[in-house]
Amino acid sequence: MNDHSDLPVAAHEPPYYVAVFTSVRSDEDAGYGETADRMEELVKQVPGYLGMDHARTPGGLAITVGYFRDEDAIKEWSAHAEHRAAQRRGRAEWYERYTLHVAKVERSHGYERAGD
Repeated sequence: MNDHSDLPVAAHEPPYYVAVFTSVRSDEDAGYGETADRMEELVKQVPGYLGMDHARTPGGLAITVGYFRDEDAIKEWSAHAEHRAAQRRGRAEWYERYTLHVAKVERSHGYERAGD
């Protein structure tokens, strides 16, 4: 049976922006979960934030996609003081490596199977 508690974010009306954060974590875990929860709480307060999807492979690759209405919303999130502090701690403790890609979405659609 599938657990659908982590359904993907619905398609949005383009144009909008995505910030795609891919990472491989280190063995250090102290404080990571609490900080990730706090960041998710804070990003929801950014005007223009649309949602977020997460995925993690058994091998340790994690992908987080943040959806934003415009580039100003991404810039506001990037400059947020607590987010900047979490980024510094992430580089010092939690990540072996990561990449961040920001892109403008010009087409978007979704599909959902009808329920029984």
